[in-house]
Amino acid sequence: MFTYPVVFHPVQEAPRKEVKPASQDPLAGLSDIQDVLSLIKDNYVDPPDMEKVITGGIQAALERAHPLNSYLTPEDLRLPDPGAGSIGIQVLKRQIYAQVMGVTAGSPAAKAGFQPGDVIRKVDGDSIGPMSSWTLERRLRGTPGSEVSLLRYAAANGELKKISVKRELVARPPAFVRKEAKATLIGMEDLTPGRAVELQALLKDLDHKLPLILDLRRCNGGSLNEAALVAGLLAGAGPLASIQETGKAPVAVAVIPAGLPPFAKVAVLQGPWTCGAAEALSSALKKQSVPVFGERTMGLGVERTRFPLRQGGAAEVVNKRWLGAGGEFLGVGGEKPAAMKARIDPAHPGEAVQAGVIPNHVFKNLKPEEDPIPRILDILEEKAKAAQLNIPRQNRRDPVLVSGLLRRVPADRETA
Repeated sequence: MFTYPVVFHPVQEAPRKEVKPASQDPLAGLSDIQDVLSLIKDNYVDPPDMEKVITGGIQAALERAHPLNSYLTPEDLRLPDPGAGSIGIQVLKRQIYAQVMGVTAGSPAAKAGFQPGDVIRKVDGDSIGPMSSWTLERRLRGTPGSEVSLLRYAAANGELKKISVKRELVARPPAFVRKEAKATLIGMEDLTPGRAVELQALLKDLDHKLPLILDLRRCNGGSLNEAALVAGLLAGAGPLASIQETGKAPVAVAVIPAGLPPFAKVAVLQGPWTCGAAEALSSALKKQSVPVFGERTMGLGVERTRFPLRQGGAAEVVNKRWLGAGGEFLGVGGEKPAAMKARIDPAHPGEAVQAGVIPNHVFKNLKPEEDPIPRILDILEEKAKAAQLNIPRQNRRDPVLVSGLLRRVPADRETA
């Protein structure tokens, strides 16, 4: 196998008076960065573009902490708004490619056949790798009527193809309702302001004697406040999520009950593309004993803040993450928190807990055309039968907790 030759240059050490222990400062490596930049400047075979080298290095450092972090140069901040047109697609940059997380129904991207899970390699001929998340989002936008060329790898069939898509003013799709004889399925694609009011109007006309299935499989984007309002349509008072920020006490967000008539049964259907506020919604309902079906959610419950830099640029940094009502980590960065590593995933014994909401009942690789309602109803019916069989009878001997040990009261000591 051919490899590039490497010439090892001996380190020129200055005389030392004493040997000092290694520094525990995580920023001690900054001196190495300065040395590396000097080596590139002085020893690279061609005169390097040091501005590009430094910009790329800063972006790489930010992205190592979280893929949504971005470095903005002073020139970036002076760029005009790209326009209100979009192709109706939500993506997450993952190193050298972008993964499609959501596709708005009826949008140009949906008409072009894009699906969650697809991979975008290039935008208008430019590789994704050097772009920041901020740059990528801008490149997908533009004036209505303009086109963007995307090199797409389709997850469904593995086809790699260049596709040109025309930008439009994409409207927010309404919530959808599917009424069946034995259940009702209702869902939405985001939790942006106004969703709770829209859903409340739809719920009013539904048969409350039938089970209600809340479909969050393609729900991404929105706010925790709207999630709290939507949760209050289907559940009572309780926690929704908490917001963690370095150096500050966690901020609790509570469900806002609407006091509506309850449904006979409520269930949640989620998937790997359920992300953000929808994850908090699913966690809150699960905490209130609403069964959750589907797959683990994405784990993208985070918030970004733009911080100005002394040289005139800025850095957009993920500085907040959400915890679900059940203690789930809904968003993490490049390194998992110690508390997360210490917990064991009940669905996969021996493995550390991953970000996202774990369903009560796993539906692996549920296809878009596959109807989940019959499977959900079967499980709900089985749970109802099991609950009836476990109803305690009046003459049943009740267990008594004594000194932390569970034991039964002997028959000769029972009182009438």
